[in-house]
Order: sequence, then structure tokens, then C-alpha cells
Amino acid sequence: MRPNFQRLQQQAESFIPFTRWIRTYSIKFLGYDSISGLTLAAYAIPVSMAYATLAGLPPQYGIYGYVLGGLFYTFSGTSRQLAIGPTSAISLIIGATLSSLADGSIQHWLNVASLTALVFAALSVVFYIFKLSSIIHFVSDTILLGFKAGAAIAIAMTQLPKLFGLPGGGESFYRRFILFIQQIPETNIYVFMFGVAAIGLIIGGERLFPHKPITIVVVIISIVIMSITPLASTGFKTVGNIPSGFPELHFPTFTLMDLQTAIPLALASFLLAFVESISAAQTLAHKNGYEVDARKEMLALGFANLGVSLGGGYPVSGGLSQSAVNDGAGAKTPMSLLFASFFISLCLLFLTGLLKNLPLVILAAIVLVAVKGLVDFKEFKRLYKINRFDLFVASTALVSVVIFGILQGVIIAAVASLILMIKAVSNPHVAFLGKIPDTTRYSDFKRHHKNEEIPGILIFRVESSLWYFNVSNVYTTIWTKILASDASLEFVIFDLSTSASIDSSGAQFIKKLYLNLKEINIQLKIVEAHSEVRDILRLEGIEHLLGHVSRRESVHDIVTSFLEEHQAVKKEILL
Repeated sequence: MRPNFQRLQQQAESFIPFTRWIRTYSIKFLGYDSISGLTLAAYAIPVSMAYATLAGLPPQYGIYGYVLGGLFYTFSGTSRQLAIGPTSAISLIIGATLSSLADGSIQHWLNVASLTALVFAALSVVFYIFKLSSIIHFVSDTILLGFKAGAAIAIAMTQLPKLFGLPGGGESFYRRFILFIQQIPETNIYVFMFGVAAIGLIIGGERLFPHKPITIVVVIISIVIMSITPLASTGFKTVGNIPSGFPELHFPTFTLMDLQTAIPLALASFLLAFVESISAAQTLAHKNGYEVDARKEMLALGFANLGVSLGGGYPVSGGLSQSAVNDGAGAKTPMSLLFASFFISLCLLFLTGLLKNLPLVILAAIVLVAVKGLVDFKEFKRLYKINRFDLFVASTALVSVVIFGILQGVIIAAVASLILMIKAVSNPHVAFLGKIPDTTRYSDFKRHHKNEEIPGILIFRVESSLWYFNVSNVYTTIWTKILASDASLEFVIFDLSTSASIDSSGAQFIKKLYLNLKEINIQLKIVEAHSEVRDILRLEGIEHLLGHVSRRESVHDIVTSFLEEHQAVKKEILL
């Protein structure tokens, strides 16, 4: 009976991660999680409001994202410190897309944003069922480096007019920049000085008290100043009335046109959210000595976004900054997210009236401080020194995001990366080998000029699998080398140790090489082929032409055998 119970327990833990940590939960953990939840709530309230305005939505919808996203993630996530909520990048994607909708209706925008979160949830289920969590590898760290830097510039351009007390405007980065320059003479000096002071306080406070909710202190101070001084009458725009209580839970209403808008937007949000969440979750898991399951995290993100969609919010993600706050405050389990949701809910019920005098310039200051961490100058400098290809990809992502927008920029960077990768894979390095002095091993002449050349023998290997898209270039490289060799060439050895697999075109390439060499009286020998490669050669009927491809023979064995045979022939001729 007990083994059956243990099996059921293991199955429950596998499908419901919540049951894994709740069994060992203790009063000690409760203390840590309650404090970290309060700290996270203090951080999340002003930040989520700022991000919601970045998304073009009323501030309370950012708060709903933290309440519902964290609540739903608690029971499904495998990370113990990951904090779920709106992020700057996804907020900007949502804002840029919603602003392009023709009618400009806030309610319509809310419906599309909520629908995007629902489609996000559906995508996570599809990707989970088909085990597509490896999709994370198609959005490389290099693309993310450029994307984040480009997003930081684009986000900053949307917030700078607010910092200067200007109306701003424009749909593209270029238009926003031009309007900002034109409007600078109209700067409200009171708003500007207030915003700069807020930025200084936030940055200084974060350096003196890392991972503490400095922003909530700045928010409280700014509300007090606006409430008791005449500054409010000098041109400050404020958040205004925020509805108290919770949103009505319901699925979004939408049209087919809305769905056409939401699907690509959800896919972009999903990819960015998954990459960012997994990166943050794995970083914190490594620090705290446990493992996260990437596939289950994908499903947990979908579950969180399902909850957010029910509340009318927009897509949420796990972010490194809010997760660092949660971890730094001592979070031990996802229970900290429940506490954060609880404390934020209290604010929604009883404290929203206090937020009406919060200046919008403070939200702009919060966003500007948050996005400065998206630009990693050290990493750009490192890529410049060691890998110009990756630097080009990162720069393409940066420029594309700034010029064409975040969604289009990510797609352009990903396509450019794939094109360059395909180009590299379609032109694999063909190494022509020589014997390493005083050894029985062989390596690339190009890198080791002191290698010994074997008279009458050409040895090469292709440092890639042999597929239909690269065999033509490989053949051209090899045949050019053969034609450039002197008349003493009698034997060609193809070392397949670095070609893990071949397709039908790869097998036909070997057959073509064998037949063309035979016409000019040069023998071809295949050596050190992987088992799957040998199977393909047999199935394609090529092994009988080449002779048995042994798994025991090495390059040196074949070279030695050829030289001995060559010496024997010479002796016969002399006799």
C-alpha cells in the first residue's frame, strides 16, 4: 500500500509543483516569505503602475498583473523565488501594438491586451504538449543583448517627454525624437526638477540599500509633497482616481480582427517572457541550490497569464529585477507571491484613494531607472573583442528595435541570425590533416604548420554533419584541393569522425567523390564513421563500392597500411 501512496505522491508532485514544497513548509519559512511578500508588494505597486502606463493602459491593470499572475503561478511554478508581473519589454510591445489600433478606445485596448494574455496561455499549453521548450535556444543571448539595449532606448524615448513635462507624441522612435526636440523649449522646469530628484533618490537609494523597495518611499514622498504644497498647480499631471477593489473575472470579448492582432503579439510576448523567466529562474535556482523544470515553467507562465486574462490584464512574465527583490528579501518558497498578492490586494481595497495625487513624472522616473539596467555596455565591449559575428547580431537587434519597433525588431534580428547561421552551416570548415610529429594523431595543417605531410596521401575531415545544403560547397572545396595536388597523389582518406550524421545527399556526395576519384586512378577510403553514418552508407548501397567501413580502424591505421603496401610494391618493382 505504501509504495502505491509514494507513487501517487510522486505523480502529484510532478503535475502540481505546489505539493513538492508545501509538505516541508515551516513556521520559519512563513516568516521569511511574509517579509519578502511585503517587500515585493512595496516594489511592485509603483513599478506595475509605471509599466501599465507604458503599455497604454490604466495604472491599475499593472497591479492586477501582480495580484493574479503571482497567485496563479504559486501553484504551478517550479521556481521558489521567481516573481511574476508586468515587465518593461512586454509592456512596450503591448503599448506599441495597441497604439496602432484605429479606434483608440481604451476598452478595446483592454480587450485586445487581455486576449493577448489568453492566447499566451494557449500557446504555452501547445508548446508544453509538443515539448517545445527548446525553442528558448532560438532566441539567443546575443539577440536578447541587442533587443534589451534597443528596448531601453525605445522605452526611454517614450518617457523623456513625461520627465520634461511635455506632451510628446509620435508613433515611431524617429517621430517621437523629432517631436521631443521641437518641444524642449516648452519644458516645465518644476516637473523636470522633480523627476530628476526622484531619479537621483531611486538610484542613490538602490545603491545604499540594494533589493529594498526604495521606489515606494519615493512614491510616498511625492504624494505627500503634491498633497500639502502648491506644486500640484504648476502643471503636474497625476494618476488620478484609481478604482478600488478587484476586477470582475471574465474572459475577454473579441472579434476575428482582434484575434489576428493578438496572435503575433502573444507569440512575441511568449518568447520574450519564456526566455526572460527561465533565465531569471535558473539564476536564482543555481544560487539557492535547486533545479527548475523549463518545460513546467512554460506551463506555469501560461497558467499565470490565464489568471491575468480573466482579470482583464495584459501578459506577465518573470523578471530578474523583481525576482532579485523577492530573493534579496529572503523568499524561501512561492508562498511569498501569495503574501505579495495579499498585501497588494489590501492596497486595492483600502489605499487607492491615496494614489490619486501620484505625479506621472514619478512613474516615468521609475521606468527610466528600471531600463538603464537593460543596456550591458561591458558585454558589447566583450563581443567587440572576441566575436564580431555576435556583435553584428546584437547590433542588428538593437538598431531594428529602435527603427522598426520591438516586435518587428526581434523578428528581424532572429531572421538575420538564422540567415547568418545557415550561411555558416552551409560552408563548414574542411580541415586538411597532417601527422602531428612523434605521435599517431592527425590535425589541421591550417592551424599547425609543423604537421608532417604524408607523401601520396590527402587526408581531410569536414567539421560538420553532411546535409543537402552544405555538400555542394564541401565537394567544391575538396575537389579544388585535389586538382591542386601534384601527380604523386594516390590515396584520399576521408575522416568522418567530426560528421555525426549524414542525409541521402551526404551519402550521394561520398559516392560522387569516390567515382570521380576512381576515374583519375585515386583511391578513396572512409574512416572513423559514426554508427548512424555507416547505416546510411549501407542503406544507400554505397559501402560495397568503398569497401567495409570498420569502426576499429583509425586514420593512422589506414595511413600505415597504405605506406606498407606502397613499400612492398616498390620492392617488387626493384626486384
